Amino acid sequence: MEDPRSIKNKGGHAVLVSQILKDKGDLVFTASPQETVGAAAALLHTRKVGAMVVVDDKEAVVGIVSERDIVRMVAKEGAAALTKPISGCMSANVVFAQPDETIDALLERMTDRRIRHLPVVQNDRLAGIISIGDLVKYKIQATQAEAEGLKAYIAAG
Repeated sequence: MEDPRSIKNKGGHAVLVSQILKDKGDLVFTASPQETVGAAAALLHTRKVGAMVVVDDKEAVVGIVSERDIVRMVAKEGAAALTKPISGCMSANVVFAQPDETIDALLERMTDRRIRHLPVVQNDRLAGIISIGDLVKYKIQATQAEAEGLKAYIAAG
């Protein structure tokens, strides 16, 4: 049974990851495990993203590297960390999302595991990436739409 509090689209159906990717696009910035921490930090900055998916030479996901991972490594090892490969600081146990999952399911997973980005896979292929910001944006839109609907209902009285 569907949670009555789940985020719904205009048709009254729960919003799925596939809808978010349709709206935001499926562009995913990737890096190789051999990329240096300094280069990865520069790419995160210039691309204005908080994380990149790390893929091997066969395009298989082997990790995810975030700003937080880089800061931790630099704090631990100092400036020398910038010349080391991101394989030393990336999260190798990647938590994924599927296109048919709901926003509420992902919000719960991200909160429980304290993560901010979920690569989306479909048929063993990288199909996009979802951030906590993407999910919050949809949650706010749904709440605003519900409030407007209630206002209209009350006004029609």
